Amino acid sequence: MKVAIIGSGNIGTDLMMKVMRTSDVLEIAAFVGIDPESDGLRRATQFGVATTHGGIEGLMRLPVWSEIDLVFDATSAGAHRRHSELTLAAGKVMVDLTPAAIGPYVVPVVNGDEYLDAPNVNMVTCGGQATIPIVASIAAIAKVHYAEIVASIASKSAGPGTRANIDEFTQTTARALQSVGGAAAAKALIILNPAEPPMIMRDTVYVLYSGASEAQISDAVAGMVSRVNEYVPGYRLKQTVQFESYGATNPVKIPGHGVYEGVKASVFLEVEGAAHYLPAYAGNLDIMTSAALKIAEKIAHRKLQRVAA
Repeated sequence: MKVAIIGSGNIGTDLMMKVMRTSDVLEIAAFVGIDPESDGLRRATQFGVATTHGGIEGLMRLPVWSEIDLVFDATSAGAHRRHSELTLAAGKVMVDLTPAAIGPYVVPVVNGDEYLDAPNVNMVTCGGQATIPIVASIAAIAKVHYAEIVASIASKSAGPGTRANIDEFTQTTARALQSVGGAAAAKALIILNPAEPPMIMRDTVYVLYSGASEAQISDAVAGMVSRVNEYVPGYRLKQTVQFESYGATNPVKIPGHGVYEGVKASVFLEVEGAAHYLPAYAGNLDIMTSAALKIAEKIAHRKLQRVAA
């Protein structure tokens, strides 16, 4: 299935490299940006991919436009709204890597098969892709009263699009922690760490829950980590799940949600990138583009099966 990528920054370029190197069902037909001097457009040209620095309008003028079935958007939440309108009007499927959240939130290991016929699917955020599976694994066996995540990424791995979407990142991730992850309430934070050498992506997940034993929670988390690791090989636990109990003598107060008594599970994750474009510290790129690639391949297989039938 022929695809196009809009966005020639870090995420779009990493996604292009992944499709070219790892996918046996997707073919890059066009790569789109707005900066004619971008490294992503230069690389795409070297690989013989049709390119344009004319944005979505330039893409629609390319001869290959009529052959494209699916478009990845790796730009910004604001730009995605127009991209989605034009792409859907042309009958193409949109896989959205911005926090615009026009289409349903999708996390491959949680609800990856539910929206394969949707015209627009949203990949939440890099922090969401890393942490929602953990919350969902706990919510499957216990009541999750509150979830809070902190995503720490190397400053060098955050391009202009990521920096422009900080507010949307926190809002979209928090909503998806509830609607996909199953938390009754949620909060998301992101930290851009300027440390040198750059740090590998780290994600901390705090879950206040009731209704399951520590052993059950630990097993559920370990099982989910293994499932995510199948398409993001650098995704791993940094240490065993930590537990703290809160009772009448030491309750924890959740801002805006009252006082809680129960158990807190703390999960510490690390995401090492595959270094398809940026170095291995850019796990935030890797988990986002890997998730988008996984969903696009599922959509492609669904279409091919229907054609064959």
